[in-house]
Amino acid sequence: MKRRIIGFHQDEEQHWVAELECGHAQHVRHRPPWFVRPWTTTPEGRAGMLGQTLDCRLCDVEQPSSKTRSRGL
Repeated sequence: MKRRIIGFHQDEEQHWVAELECGHAQHVRHRPPWFVRPWTTTPEGRAGMLGQTLDCRLCDVEQPSSKTRSRGL
């Protein structure tokens, strides 16, 4: 299910993680040839992706996020 990116943070290993509107998170690594996401390497690149969509695999399997559970949804 496509979900908009609303923010980013780094995990404990300093990898970038996209925060999705559904409350889930997804790593967005740039590791060619497997993952080609050069936009993750700069603040401007990440800012330019805000509002863009990623496929949320957790929403695909109907797994509620902790954010959704806390609101009683």
